[in-house]
Amino acid sequence: MEICLNILQHFCNQPVEWQVSSNTGQNTTDHHLVERVLGGDTSAFGIIVNNTENLVTRIVFDAIHNESDRKDIAQDIYLKAYQKLPTFKFQSKLSTWIAQIGYNTCIDYLRKKKLVLPENKFEETEAGSENEMLDHLNIAQGISAGAADAVVIEKNISEILKTGISKLPVLYKTLITLYHNEELSYEEIGEVTGLPAGTVKSYLFRARKGLRNYLLHQYEKEDLW
Repeated sequence: MEICLNILQHFCNQPVEWQVSSNTGQNTTDHHLVERVLGGDTSAFGIIVNNTENLVTRIVFDAIHNESDRKDIAQDIYLKAYQKLPTFKFQSKLSTWIAQIGYNTCIDYLRKKKLVLPENKFEETEAGSENEMLDHLNIAQGISAGAADAVVIEKNISEILKTGISKLPVLYKTLITLYHNEELSYEEIGEVTGLPAGTVKSYLFRARKGLRNYLLHQYEKEDLW
């Protein structure tokens, strides 16, 4: 426990912006890293933290609003990962396994605080065809077409979209983050959230449709200027 806390000290003492990094790849194999950690090489766990901190941070930021709670939960996530590492069976990527721990830790926290509804409250719908799914990252292109100052409009759309995402349920925010920002597959997202891949696809469609409607409403209301 003390070793893990020492490793995490730098990670958890960083300012809020810390963890969003571009290091999402793993140059060293999961097997090799896990073997090193289990063999007593604490620096290997530092590599695991560095490789997954961006993913964990996005999950925590989507779910938890209080800054001090975010830091505590991030530390808790990696403590759990360290303690459970001997049980990791390599049936998924190590990063996906840690993301699952992160998501479950956040949901447990929200439930204790009575801040989130159980997932079974969400109504499952048909996802529709792939062509019907509107990628929220491309919504701005359709709205700003022909605009005099595309840069200004795109910036305002980005801010409105950010606000819209913040209003979504935690599950929907997490799905959008994992799919669009982290580029996880439906199956990988299912492993993280405990949902079937088809349900992930359905919820993503509903979340993006809601964001599109919100963005169009704000565009008409504020004219983005």
